[in-house]
Amino acid sequence: MAKRIPKKNLSENPALLGNDVIASSGKISSSAPAAKPAPAKTSKAAQAELSANALGRSDADARLAAAASSPPLLPDFSDGGPDTRVYVGDCRELLPRILEVRDSKVDLVFADPPFNWNRGYDKWDDQMPDAEYLGFTYTWIDLCIAALRPSGSMWINIPDDWAAEIVVHCKARGMKMINWCVWHYRFGQNTKRKFISSKVHALYFAKAPFEKTWNPLEVLEATDRATTYFDPRTNEKSDGMPPGKRVPLDVWYGPGFSRIQGNNKERRPGHDNQLPEAYLERVIRACSNTGDLIMDPFNGSGTTGTVARALGRRFIGTEYSQDLAAAAFDRITRIGPASALTGEVISSAIFKPRKASAKAISSTMKSLGAAGAAIGEQASEGLFMLGNG
Repeated sequence: MAKRIPKKNLSENPALLGNDVIASSGKISSSAPAAKPAPAKTSKAAQAELSANALGRSDADARLAAAASSPPLLPDFSDGGPDTRVYVGDCRELLPRILEVRDSKVDLVFADPPFNWNRGYDKWDDQMPDAEYLGFTYTWIDLCIAALRPSGSMWINIPDDWAAEIVVHCKARGMKMINWCVWHYRFGQNTKRKFISSKVHALYFAKAPFEKTWNPLEVLEATDRATTYFDPRTNEKSDGMPPGKRVPLDVWYGPGFSRIQGNNKERRPGHDNQLPEAYLERVIRACSNTGDLIMDPFNGSGTTGTVARALGRRFIGTEYSQDLAAAAFDRITRIGPASALTGEVISSAIFKPRKASAKAISSTMKSLGAAGAAIGEQASEGLFMLGNG
């Protein structure tokens, strides 16, 4: 099990921190002594405080307070080995009544909410007025933040429409942005009115960037220096990463990251906006440890729970539809992932390999194991699969 990185090590390697932001500070009581003036705030801190104050007491706070004295909610579906639970209903009503949410015992939240695109989510209304949708969004986000341990992290999968509002809200609530990643795919929805959208934002926040769980060695990919240029210097890296490998870039594409089309073996009936298992595997491996508690407030087809359980994590999910919850729970507990979750090293290179001698190819690919052997064979034969199909 990977250990949480102490502050000292992170400060020595700032590349592991991501992009930290300044948290909003609390209000100064009107009865506080005025003998010593407070230090001047930076513009970022002042803006964050103003934003948080403008939001006032959140709906999430009221819901948590109202549910505090009620008995913990029992799941609609549950199974052991490891503990896996799914609750049916509106996540805003369910989350305050789940014991681990009240007690802030969740290690990692992954949320892929409805996008308000008028999609067919069984009984869910996916065509709210903008203000109503944002109110809904801020409430479930605040409940998820409350559920996290001090070392917890949260990922939100969201399109262009709402990414900016969510980032501003999370920062105002004191969350630190670690990465603004992008999941890039081909086959975006065709249109003539604008450039075709071919991405979704993967927003990565943590309560405390120096205490968060971060396992970079669990999610490494092959470097371009190894797979494209066959540069022997990749075998002599001094950055703490294994030869020929690196932490993935913040734009995600390549093998396993394509959209889940109708003939994909991961495809589940009734879900036309499903995330690939490789996406969740990367998030869960990097940001949690075996035995940790993962929560998904929008269970959907069950991808988060399926990957979490297969990797030995505990899981809590909420789902608005009884029928979808039943199908997802069957996938999570009985069917499992469509492919083995081996953490295999992949290449996301988008350029064809340069010409190189057989010796150079063999030397640089050796460090990549089985993946390197396959890439080296393709390079030798002039056959190389570019980025994302």
